[in-house]
Formats: sequence, C-alpha cells, structure tokens
Amino acid sequence: MTSRPLAITGAHEFTPTVFPDERGLFLAPFQEPAFTQALGHPLFPVAQSNHSRSKRGVVRGIHYTRTPPGTAKYVYCPIGRAIDIAVDIRVGSPTFGQWDSVLLDQEHYRAVYLPVGVGHAFIALEEDTVMSYLLSDSYIAHNELSLSPLDPELGLPLPQNGEAILSARDQAAPTLAQAHEQGLLPSYTECLRAQETTHH
Repeated sequence: MTSRPLAITGAHEFTPTVFPDERGLFLAPFQEPAFTQALGHPLFPVAQSNHSRSKRGVVRGIHYTRTPPGTAKYVYCPIGRAIDIAVDIRVGSPTFGQWDSVLLDQEHYRAVYLPVGVGHAFIALEEDTVMSYLLSDSYIAHNELSLSPLDPELGLPLPQNGEAILSARDQAAPTLAQAHEQGLLPSYTECLRAQETTHH
C-alpha cells in the first residue's frame, strides 16, 4: 500500500496493491502498518461504520461533527465511482478554507483518511455508487452539522447544468463564511486535542 498526503493538513490518500487472478481480485483497503507509517499513529478505535448507496449526480456533504467530540473518518468506495472531497473548516488551520479531492473507483481502490474537524463531501459519478466508512465516534444528531457544497467561495467540482442532487438539509446549509460568523466551525486547536484523544 502506498500513501500520499492531501493538500489538507492531516488528510491522506491510501492506494492498496491489487491482486487479480482468474477468480477475480483481492485487495486490502485498510492496512494498519501503512496507516501508522503515514500518520505517525494507529487508526482510531472504530465506533461505527457507515454505508451509503447513491444515484449518479448525488452530492452528499459538506458534513462535519461538532468538536468536541469530533469525528475522524476512513472512507472507501467498494462499488461505483466517486469524487471524495476533504474541506478544511478548522479555524486556525494552515489550510483553512482549502479543499482537496480523490477519485475513488474500481481501478485503484483508493481510500481517504479525514482527521477530526475536516469537512467531508462526495459526488457520485455512477449509478449505485456505494461508500463505506469507518468512524471514530457514534452518530449523535445534535453534533452533526452541514455546510453548503454550493458555496461559490469554495468552488467544489460539482456536476454542472443543475445535475447535482442534494438533500434538503445540504441545500439549506450555510456557506463556510456564514458558519464562521455564527461560530459553528471547529477550532484547529480543539480538533488536534480531540484527535489525540481519539487515537488513544
């Protein structure tokens, strides 16, 4: 498995070695030694795993968890194709307001690690795109927040011609600047503190 840091501080992409044969193929989308070597710590204890299936053109996010407690994620796409997007919404972070993306597909079988406090979104590029992810904390509705993926200041690579399919919640979500003004964004310092707690 190889790894690559993303443009967002603390976020990483992982690409496993694929072993094809006459039966099909085999790969390991998460490997602890490679993760620890890349990040300097092991993966968080997994509190929950999520599974979603999306139509082509569906945009989910930008979602994040109030910090504390904060949630780290390890995201993988076992079926279909998606653009997975990490958005740095941590106030005080050296990469605040920036985003980076990774193509998750059935050719390279990449996975993405998102540290505590980083916003997450993805765009389904095919029908029945399945996303599977590991979470460091359980779902608590009160702690789950959303930012607008349509925020022109961010300029995410969304489907054009009105093809993006969003939930009512994501359509009504504030922009990054609005959330900042309202004090809804996590602080980088708090996220780092929660991150340390998460991994121990």
